[in-house]
Amino acid sequence: MKGVFLDIDSLNRDDLRMDGLNAHFTELSFYPQTTKQDLEQRLTNAEVVMVNKVILNAAVLKRARKLKLICIVATGTNNVDLTAAAELGIVVTNIRGYANQSVVQHVFSLILSLSRNLNHYQNAIARGDWQKSELFCLLDYPITDLEGKTLGIIGYGALGRSIEKMARCLGLDVCIAQYHDDDHGMPFLPLEQLIKTSDIISLHCPLTDKTRNLIGEAELKKMKNSALLINTARGGIVNEAALAKALELGWIAGAGIDVLEVEPPDGSSPLTSETKNLILTPHIAWASRGARQNIVDQLITIIHAYGQGQIINQVNN
Repeated sequence: MKGVFLDIDSLNRDDLRMDGLNAHFTELSFYPQTTKQDLEQRLTNAEVVMVNKVILNAAVLKRARKLKLICIVATGTNNVDLTAAAELGIVVTNIRGYANQSVVQHVFSLILSLSRNLNHYQNAIARGDWQKSELFCLLDYPITDLEGKTLGIIGYGALGRSIEKMARCLGLDVCIAQYHDDDHGMPFLPLEQLIKTSDIISLHCPLTDKTRNLIGEAELKKMKNSALLINTARGGIVNEAALAKALELGWIAGAGIDVLEVEPPDGSSPLTSETKNLILTPHIAWASRGARQNIVDQLITIIHAYGQGQIINQVNN
């Protein structure tokens, strides 16, 4: 069985155990990254392709005549044309539940940093404000406790549930948005009501036609001016121009953003400029070493099952 990993540098920086993956292939090629120009040649003889973010559209898949299995090395599937793959008889799988702890910790790092204005205090120290103070402390920026605040969660899959669990440990009340027709047996709030009443909103939904620009200017205007917005899901769910405007004009108090619509940024996003009350991180909520090893281990399980004639974690059946 011949396989190819198209963008291994998006997962492994020589700090993960990969031996179990090699055992399942007669030939396995790893590429740091793959450009559009290299893609067709690298797929020519591959039966299995492993990919994180390289785009595999219908035209590419039609030319990969030996391809039988695509392993998306992430949970999100929007970089692969699932319909075209199904029509061509190509199974597509993804990785699930690998980064719950990593994402939860990142989300609450953002929430706590914003609530306690840590970025402003760090900058104040760099300017020498504390050193010049006549008091033992600085109280220049408000510090807010989380207990008794309301966290609104949009997207109630595994990550949404993990966020809820941690939120309740910190004394937060939790409400879940009803932005689609799924029924998880939880009391949902209409999206508009959640937006109006939440002190913090955290996004954990996939990027789809329904969720693109889910949070735009109209929604940001309805939020409390003391509210925080956290997005560790996908760029494109939040309209970036609208968010920059909301932060500049004080419609909301702050935002923690880990994802952008174009990654890596190409200069088009207003959020990469100096933006008031914004913490921007480079799509790393998922990326603890433990979470990345979980990906590899789950990938090995998927490949092993495929070699035994079984399919697990299929997303295009």
